[in-house]
Amino acid sequence: MASTDAILAARLATEAGALLLALRRDHDPVTGTQALRDAGDRAAHRLLADALAAERPGDAVLSEEAPDDAARLVSRRVWIVDPLDGTREFGDGRDDWAVHVALWQDGELTAGAVALPGLGADGVTLGSDPAAIVPPRDPAAPPRIAVSRSRPPAAAQRAAEALGADLLPMGSAGFKVAAVVRGEADAYVHAGGQYEWDSAAPVAVARSAGLFASRLDGSPLRYNQADPYLPDLLVARPELADALLTAVADGAVAQPVRSS
Repeated sequence: MASTDAILAARLATEAGALLLALRRDHDPVTGTQALRDAGDRAAHRLLADALAAERPGDAVLSEEAPDDAARLVSRRVWIVDPLDGTREFGDGRDDWAVHVALWQDGELTAGAVALPGLGADGVTLGSDPAAIVPPRDPAAPPRIAVSRSRPPAAAQRAAEALGADLLPMGSAGFKVAAVVRGEADAYVHAGGQYEWDSAAPVAVARSAGLFASRLDGSPLRYNQADPYLPDLLVARPELADALLTAVADGAVAQPVRSS
């Protein structure tokens, strides 16, 4: 193989992010924001699909932007990608969107990368190898919980009340998990409906950095399932995980809302 899976994931996520930035920069506003969102989804998916077909021709792919192929269910290796996580934020000219590339192999996430193209001059890409180093937090400061800026869940509100935490509304799931990895938040609580591609790469990156990740009821996150709906997620610094799981234990049942 030309590179390790983790290096490949990081390279492809970064390249897709650069493509999306160029697309947004060159976009003609006359065609409208929705046209930009659609063009971004298509372009990033095509880049990732073509590159994975060339670099890992024997692997299956599960992408938000392509029809699901049941052949992945009997494959040992499945790339789970979200070519543009946070399509709304991308189209609105915001920075809180991401590109997700993860590899599931023999039942586990084994590699992942989350590109944050809107950060800094050249963007930022977090990968699973080398793992990111999570900055220390001030134990005297109130915890910070990243939540959806459009659908903050009641479970997060309860967690904030129980822990005396502050809620930080943000865009894409990848951006919110990255905020925990980067030390800008201490946890991410989601209960509004997600799919495997929303969390696979962010969870791979978070776990490699030593963070905790599970369903809101504490059960394992399972990927490459026949139904890719994976509705809720907790990513947290390990020292806060037990308290957060207790606080969100009565969380509302998530509804299957397709993410963007």
